[in-house]
Amino acid sequence: MIGLMAGYGYYGYYYDPTYLLMIIAAVLSLAAQFRVNSAFSKYSQVGSRCGLTGAQVAERILQSQGIYDVAVCHVPGRLTDHYHPGKKVLNLSDDVYGSTSIAAIGVAAHECGHAIQHAKGYMPLSLRTALVPVANIGSGLSWIFIIAGVVFSFNHTLITFGILLFSAAVLFQLVTLPVEFNASSRALYQLEANGILQAREAGEAKKVLSAAALTYVAAAATAILQLLRLIILFGGRSSDDR
Repeated sequence: MIGLMAGYGYYGYYYDPTYLLMIIAAVLSLAAQFRVNSAFSKYSQVGSRCGLTGAQVAERILQSQGIYDVAVCHVPGRLTDHYHPGKKVLNLSDDVYGSTSIAAIGVAAHECGHAIQHAKGYMPLSLRTALVPVANIGSGLSWIFIIAGVVFSFNHTLITFGILLFSAAVLFQLVTLPVEFNASSRALYQLEANGILQAREAGEAKKVLSAAALTYVAAAATAILQLLRLIILFGGRSSDDR
């Protein structure tokens, strides 16, 4: 709705060149998702020589770092793996928890990377955790204010506030990047340091984690492009410009 209304006000019926930004964002997201699904599927079929499951790998890595207060749990779904700092729970998905594949071990180790970050007080992780409620509020309410601003004769104050709220969600995506890359780096180090994977296997696990990292890059790029589109469409326009 916003695109059509803004397109009408700025460029004429149904013509909005900023849609190109959204097309680029969609292509990036689809490409990243295809890459991670392809890599995970491929290396889910490759068993590790150590024969450890994702859950066992997670427990070994955590114990090697002196982390005994993090529970390793099983959650349903595919690639739903995540570490919850508040609850100190490391959740592993169906394809990871009980699997001995290279992909499963890589993903489990990555989540351990987040637990290690938490234990060591890694600043970007602390910042991301603090931004979660702000980002959730920003992404949820931003469109309400922007739409309200459009409806009420392009009210500049409402639209600007909506864009600022959306900016919080963009900031969250940007902070997520170093957190995820660092977690993968810690994961690969731990896999080799603990003798869980050999050099060749670690290289294969790296391919899975690198593909997964692209999804976060795509998410950040999408958020930035969306913010840029909002600024182009509404930046500098006020109710006096009707």
